[in-house]
Amino acid sequence: MEIERKFLIKKLPEDLERYPSSDLEQAYLCTDPVVRVRRQDQEYYLTYKGKGLMVREEYNLPLNEAAYLHLKAKADGRVITKRRFRIPCGPYTIELDLFSSPEKLILAEVEFPTEEAALAFTPPSWFGEDVTGDSRYHNCNMI
Repeated sequence: MEIERKFLIKKLPEDLERYPSSDLEQAYLCTDPVVRVRRQDQEYYLTYKGKGLMVREEYNLPLNEAAYLHLKAKADGRVITKRRFRIPCGPYTIELDLFSSPEKLILAEVEFPTEEAALAFTPPSWFGEDVTGDSRYHNCNMI
C-alpha cells in the first residue's frame, strides 16, 4: 500500500545538489490500472498501481535491462523523465522531482506509514499547493 501526498513547489531548497539524486525514466503500458516500467539509474522495475489518490495499492517487481527495454518499446510514447532528489524531512523523505518531460514541472512527494501521519504532516515553507487530490498530477496523466 502506498500512502503519499503531492505538492507543487514555490521555491527550490537551498543547496539542492548536496542531496542524493537519481535519474528516472518511466514508460506507461497502461493507465487504468497503472502499469509502468521504470529505470532508476541502473535499476529496473515493473510497477502496478491501483486506483486512489492519497492511498492506493502499489507493487514493484524487479526487471533486468533487456526486459525493461522490451517493455518500454510497448509504451506508445508514454515516457516521463525526471531527476529525483531525496531530502530528509523529520522522519520522512521528500522526493523532489524535477521533470524533463513534461518540461518545467517540479513536484514533491512524501510517503507515510499511515493515513493519520499523512494528514498530520506540515509541509516545509518552500512547498506550494497540495495537489494530492488532483489526479492530473499522477505521473501517468502528465504525458
